[in-house]
This record gives sequence, structure tokens and C-alpha cells, in this order.
Amino acid sequence: MKTIEKMGAQGDVMFQRIEKIPAAAKPIAAKGGRHVVAHSETGHHHYLAATGVEMLADPKDPMICYLRIDGAGADVVHARPFDTHETIRLTGGSWAVKRQREYTPEGFRRVED
Repeated sequence: MKTIEKMGAQGDVMFQRIEKIPAAAKPIAAKGGRHVVAHSETGHHHYLAATGVEMLADPKDPMICYLRIDGAGADVVHARPFDTHETIRLTGGSWAVKRQREYTPEGFRRVED
């Protein structure tokens, strides 16, 4: 497992350490004991266990959310039994989580993993 301290990615999700989370960010409640940072059309979500992790929404951009991670860190898991992305560990602190975008002739769209 890789430990990410500044910037890293797992599939179509990018994680970037930030100094502080914007004051306008709104908390998102965990569901089923986890925070899903990227929902997949096929059900193989990218998620973190909710323990020691707070997830917040960016009110201006639905493609960005934030994580506040307590302690030594938290693991990002890709929930798929085959062709899965390796679990990564984000160190404690504040993180911006961005969904990757790609350009098509119709305009920019969210990358689908």
C-alpha cells in the first residue's frame, strides 16, 4: 500500500493536501460507516471508513469535496473484487478530493472509472 503525503490518485479520483478547508464547506454524513468519495456507475465506489474522517461538500463545485483526517491517516479503498486499484493511505490532515475531468467534443465531463 502506498502512503500519500501531498498528492496522489486512485483511478479517476485525485487527492491533494491543502492548508485548510474552505469555511463554506458543508459536512456530509457517512452512510453505512463509510464516506464514498467517488460513486461508480458499476458499483465499485472509492471510499474511506468513517472513523476519524470528516467529509465536507464544496457548495460551488460538485466535482470537489474535502476530507479532514485525524491521527496517522485513513485508507482509500476501491470496492471491486477484480481489476481493482490498490488501496492507498492518506496521511492525517486536510485534503481536497477532485473527480478527474476529460474533454469531449460535447464539452468537459467527469471521467468514468
